[in-house]
Amino acid sequence: MTPRTFVITGGFGVLGQAVARAALAAGGKVALIDFAPSNRTPLAGAIEIGGVDLSDETRARTAMDQAAAALGGLDVLVNVAGGFVWQTLEDGDLAAWSRMFSLNTLTCATACKVALPHLLASPAGRIVSVGAGGAVKAGAGMGAYAASKAGVHRLTESLAEELKGRVTVNAVLPSIIDTPTNRADMPDADVTTWVTPEEVSAAILWLASDAAGGVTGALLPVSGRV
Repeated sequence: MTPRTFVITGGFGVLGQAVARAALAAGGKVALIDFAPSNRTPLAGAIEIGGVDLSDETRARTAMDQAAAALGGLDVLVNVAGGFVWQTLEDGDLAAWSRMFSLNTLTCATACKVALPHLLASPAGRIVSVGAGGAVKAGAGMGAYAASKAGVHRLTESLAEELKGRVTVNAVLPSIIDTPTNRADMPDADVTTWVTPEEVSAAILWLASDAAGGVTGALLPVSGRV
């Protein structure tokens, strides 16, 4: 892959860190933006900007401009930032729906909007977002989460049409990702069927590469062995 400059939102989390390591290994330059005030395990070679509310356009734009200036431009935006909740509509609270929309759909839309001036200046602008396999067919208790991730999917398709020929826009749709949190939440699950952060990262890096220059508007399943 031709070396690229990457901004990764949600960059302090397990998947964000895996994407950052893959991008750095491919010769890229990386900036991480996260809501957390600091990365508990700083990643060597990456620029880190913490304490950013990506649902706030002004704060998001300041952070994105800072990252792009530090990198010397921006080629690839990777939208990893998000959250998850499991609750039934019958027993849960409606506040979860607003929270999921803000964490998943709005952060993605805002990051895309504030990154666009930089991506449009790149000869190979890329947006890769993290959707969810569980948003294609939602199970019980997945309504709020799946609806918010479906918003990411529809945004990906719409933005790909808006930016056709200028910036490619795609999303990866993982199944359950093998993370410490998911293992703790599902202690009896067969984790050998789950997709690893490194497998998701490989798909993201491919969509950011020269080889995927003709791919836009794709929702790429990364379902592991489920």
